[in-house]
Amino acid sequence: MSWSCCSNLCPSTSSFLTLGYDLKLFNGNKVSNPQAQRQKRKLSKSSKETNISAYYGLKSPPYKLDALEPYMSQKTLEKHWGGHHRTYVEGLNKQLERNDFLYGLTMDELIKVTYNNGNPLPEFNNAAQVWNHDFFWESMQPGGGHQPVLGLLQQIEKDFGSFTNFREKFIEAAMTLFGSGWVWLVLQKEEKRLTIIKTSNAVNPIVWDNIPLISLDMWEHSYYLDYRNDKSKYVNAFMNHLISWDAAMVRIVRAQAFVNLGEPKIPVA
Repeated sequence: MSWSCCSNLCPSTSSFLTLGYDLKLFNGNKVSNPQAQRQKRKLSKSSKETNISAYYGLKSPPYKLDALEPYMSQKTLEKHWGGHHRTYVEGLNKQLERNDFLYGLTMDELIKVTYNNGNPLPEFNNAAQVWNHDFFWESMQPGGGHQPVLGLLQQIEKDFGSFTNFREKFIEAAMTLFGSGWVWLVLQKEEKRLTIIKTSNAVNPIVWDNIPLISLDMWEHSYYLDYRNDKSKYVNAFMNHLISWDAAMVRIVRAQAFVNLGEPKIPVA
């Protein structure tokens, strides 16, 4: 898998001109960015009739769509990933087709630029939701849940007192989130500690230079087909059966290239 991310931590991000995914193609787009122009000419060599520009593609979850059952159904994945997530990708590509300035940015760069210091540009919501959903799919795994191990567990115990305290605080954050949004376990660079944050709508922690380790989608479409209005059952299913501590371990190990956490060192043998 090819990972591209400003923080080098996020396997969920994809970059422009990534040819391994389901690319969206547009014809006749004028690009002022020199690098983009070179790539455009390269891509157009195979076509005598049109100039072709490649944008973001819909990245598949790292498991089959029925792999999370019975805790997250194939029907939910088909609707959520195949419907909502796809719509964000397509909407972003349509916006970028009309905006030469943003063409060629990595997804992380695109999100930070369009967040515009809290005054989001029109492209922000679609870009951030593409990033958020990629990250969310990779925050889960078949047979997930339980609790982390080794250095990640020790870091959680160091920053939250115990894994039980962390779990209770994460569930409380999810249940008290107002409206639609996300719950995140992040590493704060300056404070050098793990913390739980809530974000509304499409906002994600990289706009504040935090390093996300885990995310939980609390938009209604993420749980309604399986759990109706029972958010508590959904959140507990995520914590007990879906959360990928393997992914979180990889992310925090990579984070140590940027943040010296001191003791415990991760991973711990």
